[in-house]
Amino acid sequence: MSVMFLPLRLIPVPVQCVVMTTVLELVFSRDASLKPYLADLEGRVFRIHVSDTNAIMFLGFSRGKAWVHSTFDGEPNVRLAGTTAGFARMCFAHEDPDELVFQQVLKLSGDSDAMLRFKKLFAAADLDWERELRASFGDFFGTRVARAAHALVAAEQKLADGTKQMLQNNLQSMDIPDAARLQQWQAGVERFSHQISKLKGRVTRAEHRLEHLCEEKSEA
Repeated sequence: MSVMFLPLRLIPVPVQCVVMTTVLELVFSRDASLKPYLADLEGRVFRIHVSDTNAIMFLGFSRGKAWVHSTFDGEPNVRLAGTTAGFARMCFAHEDPDELVFQQVLKLSGDSDAMLRFKKLFAAADLDWERELRASFGDFFGTRVARAAHALVAAEQKLADGTKQMLQNNLQSMDIPDAARLQQWQAGVERFSHQISKLKGRVTRAEHRLEHLCEEKSEA
């Protein structure tokens, strides 16, 4: 839920906290339907760690409002960690948070009940960070942050695609099979195994016939 993208990542964390608090107050105050969700999170605190900038913030809920501070004297209920690009994928690219956690892009730990309540609140809020930043701080600021976030997500995807292609090329040069070739090999092994089983059956039947012939000969 971070907005620490260029140029925001160059701004001190306390100022980033003010930006986030302003946006959340605007979103939550104008939609009365969110009050029950906010009440469910009363007293809960979430620690947010942006690993590549080492920025740490605390998101808390009190008296039906949300606050974001750079410090907190106490133990948070939930810990959420990820890179700037990871949070950009969630906030601006609107990728599914559960999928990002499954992919280890975001790391989540702590009170599972608080996590579930938190998820319900933000699903109901349907928060659009670009729109809210523009509404709170003007088109220039909001657009700049959104563009930087999308550029960061695109750069990460390009890097991932390039790494995947480089790995594929290296595997081919080393004559190591890729997924398609492994699948073909597996099918070939299965066919070979089936043929071996049939051959074993024929050998067993031949052995039985040979034993029978030997018995008949000895009786004669």
